[in-house]
Amino acid sequence: MSEVPRLGVFGSAFNPPHLAHLVLAGEAIWQLGLDQLFVVPTGNAYHKGNTTGPGPEGRLRLANAAFASVEAVDVSDIEVRRSGPSYTCETLELIAEQDGNSEIHLLMGADAACGFSEWKRPERILELARIAVAHRSGTERETVEEVFSGLGADDRLGWVKMPRIDISSSMVRGRAEAGQPLSHLVPEAVAEMIENEGMYAPN
Repeated sequence: MSEVPRLGVFGSAFNPPHLAHLVLAGEAIWQLGLDQLFVVPTGNAYHKGNTTGPGPEGRLRLANAAFASVEAVDVSDIEVRRSGPSYTCETLELIAEQDGNSEIHLLMGADAACGFSEWKRPERILELARIAVAHRSGTERETVEEVFSGLGADDRLGWVKMPRIDISSSMVRGRAEAGQPLSHLVPEAVAEMIENEGMYAPN
């Protein structure tokens, strides 16, 4: 372990978690030299309305199933158990308070990074964490760099390279609703939970 612990924070709805999420987690741990990666399912996202799925507690269970075998990953209920809307700045403040002297890296996709300046208190997020962005098809690297340059945060931006995997949670939900197979898109334990509990079955 490094002298100063290097922590990663990977927040997402995980509605549901899929194989691209696992690949990003693994690549981030390796490329950033993380000692620990907190996977944080969103509680009540302030920027999203009601979505199809099992709700925060169900998504937390799915994330636990998905990442159970990934070394150095800790699935956190920090947002699910907190009342009110979920804000990344508040989540990072809690993690920084709990873990004291650590270096935090916040993972996000390039598409999310393009809107980072509109997040709640982006300057506070940048104080607490370095930003590690995963390339996404359809989003240019220069576009992301312009956002962080505009915030005066060029030195807080880094990149995680990963293979192109065109799997999305919305795709998985659609296939689940249609009764199509999921086993090659999500971890086996996740596929079993979705099927056995009818998590995305049509109403």
